[in-house]
Amino acid sequence: MTKLLQEAITQLQQLPDDTQDAIASRLLAELQDEVQWDAQFAATTEQQWQAMADQVRQDIATGNVMPLDTIL
Repeated sequence: MTKLLQEAITQLQQLPDDTQDAIASRLLAELQDEVQWDAQFAATTEQQWQAMADQVRQDIATGNVMPLDTIL
């Protein structure tokens, strides 16, 4: 376990039980989301990556995108 995670757990232990449970629920949901994202990412085929890249190139060529510095 990293020092930062240990510090977070130490601080969490000082909180009331209901607050600990609420934070634990959010953390577990985040971990599950990460597992699902990793699985989805790993299952993406080369053909799918190529299709996404082609779509981005087409969007750029047709002007259907905005530079980030214009929206930030």
